[in-house]
Amino acid sequence: MPSKADRRHAGERRAFKTWVAPYLARHRLQLGVAIILGITAGAFACALMVTSGYLVSASAAHPDSILLLFVPLILVRVFGVGKPVIAYIERLASHDWVLRMTSDLRRRLYLSLERTAGASRQVGDVMGALSEDIGHLQNLYLRSVFPLIVGGALYLMAAVCLGAIDLRMGLFFAAGCGVAAIIAPAVSLWAGAERERDRKQAKRDLYTELADNVLGIADWTCSGRRQDYLARHLDLQQRSSACEIAARRFDRRRDLLVQASFGCVAFAILLWAAGRFGGQPAAVSDAANWIAAFCLGFFPLTDEFSQLPGAAVEGAGHLGALEHLASVASTSDAPADRAPMQEAAPCAPVGSKPAIALQDAAFRYPDAPADALDAIGLSIPYGQHIAILGRSGAGKSTLKALIHGDLSPTRGSIEIDGAPSCSLGEQMPRIMSVVHQDPYLFGTTLYDNLCVGRASATREEALDALDKVGLSNLVSSLPQGIDTMVDEGGLRFSGGERHRIALARILLADAPIVMLDEPFAGLDPVTESKLLATLLDVFADKTLIMITHHLKGIEHMDRVVFLENGSIALDGAPADLKRTSARYRDLVAFDQGL
Repeated sequence: MPSKADRRHAGERRAFKTWVAPYLARHRLQLGVAIILGITAGAFACALMVTSGYLVSASAAHPDSILLLFVPLILVRVFGVGKPVIAYIERLASHDWVLRMTSDLRRRLYLSLERTAGASRQVGDVMGALSEDIGHLQNLYLRSVFPLIVGGALYLMAAVCLGAIDLRMGLFFAAGCGVAAIIAPAVSLWAGAERERDRKQAKRDLYTELADNVLGIADWTCSGRRQDYLARHLDLQQRSSACEIAARRFDRRRDLLVQASFGCVAFAILLWAAGRFGGQPAAVSDAANWIAAFCLGFFPLTDEFSQLPGAAVEGAGHLGALEHLASVASTSDAPADRAPMQEAAPCAPVGSKPAIALQDAAFRYPDAPADALDAIGLSIPYGQHIAILGRSGAGKSTLKALIHGDLSPTRGSIEIDGAPSCSLGEQMPRIMSVVHQDPYLFGTTLYDNLCVGRASATREEALDALDKVGLSNLVSSLPQGIDTMVDEGGLRFSGGERHRIALARILLADAPIVMLDEPFAGLDPVTESKLLATLLDVFADKTLIMITHHLKGIEHMDRVVFLENGSIALDGAPADLKRTSARYRDLVAFDQGL
């Protein structure tokens, strides 16, 4: 059986192949130009210090003519001007490549999260992906890939050039700088990669726990366990801090070793240059100038080499974050350069095809032991009012997500007006409107809240929609009418009023299909009856799907579908089921408390 580390590495390889490799191949020319410019900028920095050292040493010898310094002066100007210019162009090229690539990758990730919005996942997990892991995508290239490639190339070039002058010194340089360019990155990767993953995992756990506990803070407080909540949070915070402290301690010790190796190499270059160029007094006026040239030329390379250990560890951490992103998003979506989504025709109010057709549709959540829905066959004609019932866990929410296109069926097909529901994307709001069981009102004006349904709606249209849902008196009682500011979350309105405002939004959107998700949750019986009468009236000419767990007012619907254990147990008109099904009669009697 593969070990945990083997499975993690396999996951990282799959994530790299799926989310990184396509972009490397797609933008290889621009990537190659950016890398060449980075190597050239590093070489110019080294050459600038070499020529500057030679020029300073030669000038100190008081040459007989300034013309003897003409070539070094020209080279200092060339390298001095060329280095920042090339570095600037390299920054433009590399950042342009990275931003173009990651913008497409971010869009792909957001679309994947949007398509799987109905899937079961923790809010904190998604928050960690969006706030933490997406940022690692850009840093993977800018702080890991580029420094490693550029630093490795300069290391090889410097060792070869120095070896061409003196083989023994070239080998010593390769060994000494290899501590920073090879050994330190390898040791850091071996010792620090796991710690970096632990640190990122601790931060993701902190996001998950914090989001979960903040959403449930009222229950923590009411149960008198506020201190327990704070203790849990502090424990996770300390765990994250401990990982960071351990990482910084290791980095300090590693950097001390790297700087010590740089010091040894610099001292060796000084001794070697002094022995090779300073041992002949007759040549002091020329050859001895190379002592300062070689010594000063080494120091720009240390800036490049010192980044490599951290870049290696950071790269491993970024791959781990990429694996987490791939697990949160959908790793099975189409490649980055896939063809545009096929344009779907908008639904017509009346048509020969059914509004919604499910053929042998099934869905299973990842790692679930069984299907949440199995072999669902359902055809909903245009204009039909259908109620989908079932106890908690029967599959109602999963069916809603499949119909709305948030999830793709594991087997079978789900079509809206002949097009797969999961392919409609941004066209779905024009085809189907959804009212959730707890409608949210934003902290802006009532008119702006209504315009969420249709941005171009006029005030007259908004007022007409409010009148149709029975809120005219409410609007007239507000201090500024329809322009009154709504408190955050709509707390100034009752639950029934918030539901009616949500219905007004749907009226303005004017989509041919309307889906109501537990529209009566938390409402008293009187408000529930009034709201049911309102929605049946205002949506009389639309296809209406009401997902609920009890049978209040069910006799007013055209059709009832009862889900049980992921399958359809009952399907028919309320009157027919009441006449022919003893089970349905028992359900109605139980729901009414008889």
